[in-house]
Amino acid sequence: MRTALFITCFNDTMHPATGRAVVTLLERLGCTVDFPAGQTCCGQMHFNTGYQRDCIPLVRRFGEVFAGYDAVVAPSGSCAAMIRHHHARVAEVAGDRGLLEAVRTAPPVYELSEFLVDVLEVTDVGAYFPHRVTYHPTCHSLRMLGVADRPLALLRAVRGIDLVELPDATQCCGFGGTFALKNSDTSVAMGADKVRGVLDSGAEVLCAGDNSCLTHIGGLLSRLRTGVRTMHLAEILAATERTTATEPTTATERTTATGAPSHAVATGGGPR
Repeated sequence: MRTALFITCFNDTMHPATGRAVVTLLERLGCTVDFPAGQTCCGQMHFNTGYQRDCIPLVRRFGEVFAGYDAVVAPSGSCAAMIRHHHARVAEVAGDRGLLEAVRTAPPVYELSEFLVDVLEVTDVGAYFPHRVTYHPTCHSLRMLGVADRPLALLRAVRGIDLVELPDATQCCGFGGTFALKNSDTSVAMGADKVRGVLDSGAEVLCAGDNSCLTHIGGLLSRLRTGVRTMHLAEILAATERTTATEPTTATERTTATGAPSHAVATGGGPR
């Protein structure tokens, strides 16, 4: 299976360690992963803000870059939802039959947990992470993609983990992309509710499938000096006894330890 990583622009810029974790994880499971360096934004920020016509070149670019692959994996429910649910709408706005056909025939795009559970048909990925963890189901993954309990099934199979329930787990964290900028007071209030649930859970680590939400919640956790870390699902699933033995213990240490240049996540660059 020719598999490509769509890292998303947010991860590429802010959280490249997540992309590397996806590659580590998939290669452990026998996949060959390409990273097409020509990839750009999926257009979600433009689309959600009402600039649908500005998405057209981004949708066209996505189709060109990922043509020929059997599957595209993204460590982001929100970006995967944008591609699967709204790229066709952008093509309609463009009035371009060629673009509509390209979207229709594009390879399937999977959020990471979907790809692991539904395509590779695994839940035990050989991970080891001896920490108390709680999971936040992000809105797009839960409501638009319907990933349901796939991430929890993967986490439950991690050796050494103490997985605890997050109170009011399905409540939005308040990030919502540009919503957090346009409605900052509301966003922070919603985030504060989520933080309260995280603290009530007693978790050491808050896990989710979208780093955008984790950045929002993590900022609030950090300002309160709670000591709770945030980690993407891919990073926990990629952890082993060897990596866990030397893992950083603070957000600053994690940034220092994993701060590699953007795009340094995989070899390749085109379908083989």
